[in-house]
Amino acid sequence: MSDMFSLKGKVIIVTGGTGVLGGGFVKGIALQGGIPVILGQNAEKGKERVDEVKAMGGEAYFISTNVLEVTELEKAKNEILEKYGKIDGLVNGAGGNVPEGVLPPTEDVFNLNIEGMKKALVLNVWGTVIPVQVFGPEIAKTGNGSIVNISSVSPKRAITRVLGYSMGKAAIDIYTKWFAVEMAERYGDAVRINSIMPGFFLTTQNKNLLTNPDGTLTDRGNKIVRNTPFKRFGHPDELIGALIWLLSDASKFVTGMDIGVDGGFTINSGV
Repeated sequence: MSDMFSLKGKVIIVTGGTGVLGGGFVKGIALQGGIPVILGQNAEKGKERVDEVKAMGGEAYFISTNVLEVTELEKAKNEILEKYGKIDGLVNGAGGNVPEGVLPPTEDVFNLNIEGMKKALVLNVWGTVIPVQVFGPEIAKTGNGSIVNISSVSPKRAITRVLGYSMGKAAIDIYTKWFAVEMAERYGDAVRINSIMPGFFLTTQNKNLLTNPDGTLTDRGNKIVRNTPFKRFGHPDELIGALIWLLSDASKFVTGMDIGVDGGFTINSGV
């Protein structure tokens, strides 16, 4: 029982591993003895993440990759297999909102930026589906693999201004359930897929929506905190527990589930 949460020796890919939440995922995997393979487009931040893990006494690897490009992902897969010989898990951390997909408060709702919304949809949906298609077969070969997607509170309750992002994450919700069943029909319990539903965390994509230049909260930020029972934003490290559980043997009979880490936001009626 003492080893049921261990990731010792497991090679786990983290897309979006150079982002704020991705950094927490990388740290958590390394702390449990896993080898995080960081995929992202920021080489400087990727090297920084690898150095951080090495300073902790662990091992990590970075590959500069665009998750929307199949050829780049195939190349990354071959590089990982050549170096480690296997892939045990995948965390689809790549995603988030894009400025063009946000409806300004002064803009008419019938003047949505359709191209911006499409960009948000592509990033969040295909930025998850494509990596699963490329890395999934290798993960299944281990006989005990795990895939973790990143959902959001946005499709659970109507969140103003971020329709494209919300629709993208709603698609991830049904994709996770659908794919869990389809994989089980073909691979049995050799590979599982679940998702984590973060509440509000300060990231690069939403910082300007939630905070002012001086660090104080915007009106939107205050509304979110007011409607979160814990009365604060989450910290990236607070996602680690759910992630490790889903990647480890502790959740071997869990698939197709969406695990909330939101400080109570989605269960609060506001009354």
